[in-house]
Amino acid sequence: MNPILNPRVHSPRRLRRGASLRALVREHQLSPADFILPLFVVAGEGLRTEVSSMPGVYQTSVDETVKIAREAADLGIPGLMLFGVVDSCHKDAAGSRAWDPEGEVQQALRAIRREVPQLVLMADACFCEYTEHGHCGVLDQHQDRDEAATLDNLQRLAISYAEAGADVVAPSGMVDGMVAAIREALDASAHPGVAVMSYAIKYASAYYGPFRDAADSAPQFGDRKSYQMDPANRREAMRELALDLAEGADIVMVKPALAYMDLIRDVRERTDTPVAAYNVSGEYSMVKAAARNGWIDERAVVLETLLGFKRAGADMILTYHALDAARWLQA
Repeated sequence: MNPILNPRVHSPRRLRRGASLRALVREHQLSPADFILPLFVVAGEGLRTEVSSMPGVYQTSVDETVKIAREAADLGIPGLMLFGVVDSCHKDAAGSRAWDPEGEVQQALRAIRREVPQLVLMADACFCEYTEHGHCGVLDQHQDRDEAATLDNLQRLAISYAEAGADVVAPSGMVDGMVAAIREALDASAHPGVAVMSYAIKYASAYYGPFRDAADSAPQFGDRKSYQMDPANRREAMRELALDLAEGADIVMVKPALAYMDLIRDVRERTDTPVAAYNVSGEYSMVKAAARNGWIDERAVVLETLLGFKRAGADMILTYHALDAARWLQA
């Protein structure tokens, strides 16, 4: 008998026979320090409105956002990603509310920076929540995105976030040249220390539906397939990655995560730059729905899924499960 195949010579089960032994040989660890918690900020005071398609996720006013930020920090979660949600009266063709110094995200950045200074503050840089048409930038006369005009506005937005206290600006609109434009604007405005996390590999995914409820950002016509990636494409993702790295991205993201773990692995093998995985709204809501029906063990499924992102190569995970997962890991 081949000694390699002889179970008396080599038995993988020997190292699985007890919890302590399994812990000693465990290859990957999950901790609250891996998580970034996305939050949706609205105007007002004392507001905490649950998103119907995302149980446990809320649209919160600045004061309530600060409370959640403090809870996250107490649980060991190091970072937040902020999204603005605005009333329709503040939406226009360009999405100018996005770079308003008194905008929802800017107010939250200042308040959290003051009250919970240890957190890493990230701000999503896109316009779909702020435009009356729901697309991620300025549209031209043919209803196509005007890339040059959108880049100009991204520079305004990045400077506004940096002045409000953001540590990381995260462009998510898949605009060609977005990382270079933001880097140029940040450096020119004396914010060279603000990092850029690029949504470098972002697919036109069906998993984003609940997010559009949370951010009120559904396109009023058409779709976003002309600027987000075709889910069938893998080699194209490496071209997107190379472009954003060449433009100076400090962190690169794969979004969504669950159906794209092959891409997380590809990116991990191509670069030493930190890699983020976005466990998106549809992934979250499916787990919540199944758990509420008693079909799955929510805690076990969430922790297994998040560990899978780590095993695939992610350094950090944006997830709506962050608070629950942090509590479970500390229990």
